[in-house]
Amino acid sequence: MSDPSSLDLGSGRILACRRRDGAGPTLVFLPGYMSDMEGGKATALDSWAESRGRAMVRFDYAGCGVSAGAFEEQTLAGWRDDVLAVIDRLAEGPVVLVGSSMGGWLMLLAALERPERVAGLVGIAAAPDFTDWGFTSEQKNALLAVGRLEEASPYGEAPYVTTRGFWESGQALRLLHGEVTIDCPVRLLHGLEDRDVPWRVSLRLMEQLRSSDTQACLIKDGDHRLSRDGDIAILLSTVERLLDLVDKDT
Repeated sequence: MSDPSSLDLGSGRILACRRRDGAGPTLVFLPGYMSDMEGGKATALDSWAESRGRAMVRFDYAGCGVSAGAFEEQTLAGWRDDVLAVIDRLAEGPVVLVGSSMGGWLMLLAALERPERVAGLVGIAAAPDFTDWGFTSEQKNALLAVGRLEEASPYGEAPYVTTRGFWESGQALRLLHGEVTIDCPVRLLHGLEDRDVPWRVSLRLMEQLRSSDTQACLIKDGDHRLSRDGDIAILLSTVERLLDLVDKDT
């Protein structure tokens, strides 16, 4: 595979990106926390886009994967701005955002900022507001007192690190306290065996979204990653049907 291209946002913020030309709307994949554009769901979606002649962009947030920057210096607001820059500078016309876990939060924030560009959303175990419901009172107090929280990760040897800067940024960008004023079609996939993001978060999000065209698919034996072959098949069919719908409306 060729090296990724670079998107220079200035002030030393340089994102690694992979852009595939093709028919629109452009798919943009948004990874989860401490993940990157080479994950199984991102690459499977990219292969599908290639086979269908669809445009797609995948990228690493600043401080993640092979993008420049230190991970512990990043914030949710900064990563939201990375998503907006990718939409503005690497995609033409309407986009469909596919967000995994934290990427599902970022897709919502981006859709609120670019309603004229975002034509559809697909959330995979979407985790809006996880800085709120995802931490105990003790952990929140530790973040405020020490400035950093480090926990063992079930997904690899690297510890799961949260900084006070990221946590405070997330708290300022919470969405589920009121109506989420997004009107485009939204599809939410969630596993009932998800131990990281409760599946009820997707149902709460569905209730809060203004869009009447919002659907949730619950996978009884699905875990947080939803990366098994069957899970990927559900994701691809969901994306395909949403693109067909968007194509008819554009």
